Amino acid sequence: MKNILIGYSKCSTCRNAKKWLKENNVSFEERDIVKDVPTIEELKKWIETSGKEIKKWFNTSGLKYKELNLKNKLLNMSNEEKIKLLASDGKLIKRPILISEKEICVGFKEDEWKEMIKHI
Repeated sequence: MKNILIGYSKCSTCRNAKKWLKENNVSFEERDIVKDVPTIEELKKWIETSGKEIKKWFNTSGLKYKELNLKNKLLNMSNEEKIKLLASDGKLIKRPILISEKEICVGFKEDEWKEMIKHI
């Protein structure tokens, strides 16, 4: 399996992550999170693999998150409802996401990514 970088071209953090991967000689395929929104099935698998809570997968600084008042609404939603909501709009999903055969990193935290690429 190839490494996959899921991001959004207008996102500066995604651009920084892409640059960082190139500088560290990590090969990857790109996927636009807005044009090719992850499916419910993909999200379920990725969330489980990442070991992170579903709420960590939400782009809490995004306009859509704030417009929908998700900070309060998520408290009363089931995990199924949260995943369905994430799959409805790529801009609700925290990005970038780096997927390898065994690991997934959500959001660009250089220390986490350095650790991950040791295993790639």
